[in-house]
Amino acid sequence: IVVSERRGAVVTVAINRPEVRNAVNQETARRLLQELEAFDRDPGLNVAVLHGKGGNFCAGYDLKELANHTDSLKLEQDVTKGPGPLGPSRLQLSKPLIAAVSGFAVAGGLELALLADLRVVEESAVMGVFCRRFGVPLIDGGTVRLPRLIGLSRALDLILTGRPVGAHEALAYGLANRVVPDGQALEVALQLAEQISSFPQQCLRADRASAVYSCYDAPTFTQAMQFEVDRGLPVVPLESVAGASRFSSGAGRGGTFS
Repeated sequence: IVVSERRGAVVTVAINRPEVRNAVNQETARRLLQELEAFDRDPGLNVAVLHGKGGNFCAGYDLKELANHTDSLKLEQDVTKGPGPLGPSRLQLSKPLIAAVSGFAVAGGLELALLADLRVVEESAVMGVFCRRFGVPLIDGGTVRLPRLIGLSRALDLILTGRPVGAHEALAYGLANRVVPDGQALEVALQLAEQISSFPQQCLRADRASAVYSCYDAPTFTQAMQFEVDRGLPVVPLESVAGASRFSSGAGRGGTFS
């Protein structure tokens, strides 16, 4: 149902239900949550890559399960007390997650893609709020993350119409970060993950936390700035001084990343 593979400091997490376009049932949701929580706890891992086996990222929640097993569904309404229907959607990860998107990333699958920091999207991929057609609400963060990512006007266009969005429109919107040829999303996502993993990690995570969790959530500009400083200053003696010494010795001149 869910397959993970460790590659140095990077872990891949794959939904493995290709016969239903990787639609998520309760067991899949539970496993996804376990894998991403384990990633976040593991000090030896820096970046995770989420993808789907068999040509599709995720077609959302398994509506056959919703239709046939309503009595067995246990959906926690209090977001502080339990996971989302798709599993990890309520997590606030401390480390980067990249989505490698192929085929369909729709309905709840789009919401899982929105959980990621970056989305590498294949040219033939399709994204969209397809659950609009069946009266299934976005309760895995879609109405929260999508407007933050692409702006309210564009988000409402997708949320209200449920229309399909191709890779290049997604790139123009900022919904996709990279568009790659079909079959290459996972490879490119892994390359990106390895690049991100090569940087000083405490500094990277402090900057990420401020960008992801403070700039929208802090009630005032001053509080957001305070959050940034509180996360960033402790990093200076841990990583910045050593980095400054490397620069002084000639590393990184001219903007090189080697």
